[in-house]
Amino acid sequence: MSQCLPVSAKMSKAKKVLDEARETQNRELDLVDKGLSSFEELPGLFNMSNITRLTLSHNKISVISPGIANLLNLEILNLSNNQLTELPVSLSSMPKLRILNVSINRLINLPRGFGAFPVLEVLDLSYNNLNEQVLPGNFFGMETLRALYLGDNDFEYIPKEVGQLKNLQILGLRDNDLLELPREVGDLVRLRELHIQNNRLQVLPPEVSQLDLLSNKSVMKMEENPWVNPIAEQYLLGISHVIEYLKTETYKIIYNRHMQAGRSGPPPPKADKSKKASRIRA
Repeated sequence: MSQCLPVSAKMSKAKKVLDEARETQNRELDLVDKGLSSFEELPGLFNMSNITRLTLSHNKISVISPGIANLLNLEILNLSNNQLTELPVSLSSMPKLRILNVSINRLINLPRGFGAFPVLEVLDLSYNNLNEQVLPGNFFGMETLRALYLGDNDFEYIPKEVGQLKNLQILGLRDNDLLELPREVGDLVRLRELHIQNNRLQVLPPEVSQLDLLSNKSVMKMEENPWVNPIAEQYLLGISHVIEYLKTETYKIIYNRHMQAGRSGPPPPKADKSKKASRIRA
C-alpha cells in the first residue's frame, strides 16, 4: 500500500520515524517498505551520526547519496530489495560498518576501491548483475570478511585472489555461471560453508578437500551442476565421499586432464536469466 502514497505522505511517514529516533536517541532506524525512492525523502538523516543500524530494505531507492559516509558510527546497513544500479565510492570509507546488505538490486558494477572497508565482516551482493570483470582490484583485500554472498549473479570465474580472505567462513556462489573454482579456494582455512549449487561446474579443485566441510556445523551445497561422472557418482553417496575422492591420485589426474582439455572444449550452456527481477528496468 505504501507504494501508492503521495510523496508528501511518504515523507511524513519517514520524517516521523526520524523525529522519533532523534527524540529518543534511538540508534537503530527501521525504514522498511516506506515507499522511499530517494534519500532526499529523509531530511537530516546524515546529521544523525549516532545511528548504528539503518534498514532501508523493500523500497525503490536507485541511488545512495555519498553523504551516507557521514554516519560514522553506522555498523549495519541494509539496502536489500531496492533498485540500485551503482554504489558510491564513499561507502567503503565508513569506519565502523560491519554488515552491508545490497542484495536483490540491479548492480552492474562496483566502485573503485570498494575493497577498502576497514572492518566489514558480512557482505551480501547476491541477486544482482555482477561478474568477475567488474570486481575492483582490491576487492579481495577485505581481510576482516567472514561471509561473502555472491549468489545469483553472472560470474563464470572467481579470481584466485579469493584465497586472500583468510577469515572467510561462508562463501555463497550459488546460481551463477561458474565454469571452475580457483585452486586458491583451498587457502580459505576457516571456511565452513561453501554454496556452489546451480552453476556450470564439471570438476572441483583437489584443494577443496583441505577445507573443513564435513563437521557438524559445516555446509557444502553442490547440486545442480554438470559434474564429470566420477564426482556425480560420489555425490550420490554423500558429500563426505566427494571430499575423500578429491584427495585421491586418480582424481588429480582426471582434474588436470579436464583443466587442460576443458578450456578448449565447449562449456556447458548458460541458464536463461533474462527474466530475473534484477534485469527489469522500471
